[in-house]
Amino acid sequence: MTGATTETATETATETETDEQFRTRLRAFLTEHHPGRRPKDPAERLAWQKRWLATLYDGGYAGPGWPRAYGGMDLPFARQVVYQEEYARARVPGPLGTGLGIAAPTLIRYATPEQKDRFLRPMLRGDTVWAQGYSEPEAGSDLPALRTTARRENGGADDPRAEYVVNGQKVWNSSADIADVLFTLVRTGPPDSRQDGISYLLIDAHAPGVTVRPLRDLTGDAHFCEIFFDDVRVPAADRIGAENGGWPLVRTSLGHERAAGAMNQAALYRRVLDELIELAHERGATADPSVCDRLADFEIRVTVMRLTGMRTIADIIAKGEPGPASSTARLFIVTFEQELHEFALELLGPYGILGRRDPHAVQRGRWVWGFLRTRASTIGAGTAEIQRNTIAERILGLPRDPDPALPATGSTR
Repeated sequence: MTGATTETATETATETETDEQFRTRLRAFLTEHHPGRRPKDPAERLAWQKRWLATLYDGGYAGPGWPRAYGGMDLPFARQVVYQEEYARARVPGPLGTGLGIAAPTLIRYATPEQKDRFLRPMLRGDTVWAQGYSEPEAGSDLPALRTTARRENGGADDPRAEYVVNGQKVWNSSADIADVLFTLVRTGPPDSRQDGISYLLIDAHAPGVTVRPLRDLTGDAHFCEIFFDDVRVPAADRIGAENGGWPLVRTSLGHERAAGAMNQAALYRRVLDELIELAHERGATADPSVCDRLADFEIRVTVMRLTGMRTIADIIAKGEPGPASSTARLFIVTFEQELHEFALELLGPYGILGRRDPHAVQRGRWVWGFLRTRASTIGAGTAEIQRNTIAERILGLPRDPDPALPATGSTR
């Protein structure tokens, strides 16, 4: 059966079946096509994950919230919730890179028809891997302070012959080491133009002058990279939106990043909490009322996480944007996962100091690894301090943070 025929059949089934029939059909597909155990070798693991994404796409089960015009399922709200629940239950690989949850909503809203045709379907199918290039060593969470420059040559901003010459450095970039495309913020305006001089470029990760270096973290793994641009030439046709008009696109990207994370994390931590409860039973800790109280608190918070994710998706469907409430979901999730792993280490007692390579580690040190990994949760995708400022100013209506580094007019968050 061809991909086109499968897509048509899937669309017809979706229009006539109930939510539970859809759940049954999706579960059967995920079970039948499950890719098996995750390979240990990085190159084999990448190929394994790409094959899985292609299987999803070719079967008509990729992009639950994406428009059908770009290969997605365009599911209604309730079906998207079912999709995320079943996907987490099946324990199949997630998306590669950060393009699907961050760059794709921006392209769908702001890109030209030609750009959408070029980029969206290969991204969804896993044929190209995308990584974000936002943060910089001297900017961090203050994105308007970025210094990576893009100097235009050979024509005006909309001249098809024009190119940008990009120089600078990005840091804390997830998946940049396996990326094909870097969606990148660059300064095309004067040095002091802040958010009014930023453009949104798509840069070929394999272009001459692009250097990617892994950054090893507390877990011993390299989940992030730093990227260097040295006279990298980028066609003006690969700019999304207007020159110096990238800041509204950033807001779309970050909002959707937090919205996508809300439902995905809710489904993930439903399973993780079940495993933590099993750990508590194994350690003989459930006879302690204080342990039961903590587990009950986590149970409530997983439920809140799921309901918040549903509300965020509903806002996107109704308004096209997740809005500032996505900062609430993001802050809730990152503090939750830190506290959950801290509690797991309390349950482990002395075994909580044993890493993954220690033969005596409980469950191969997974809870210790999770504890170390989540130390960075309140930093990535906007620090907890930034999220609290956004919540205070844009949701609660409190006075703006009097930061002397910010311009006197307009919020930059």
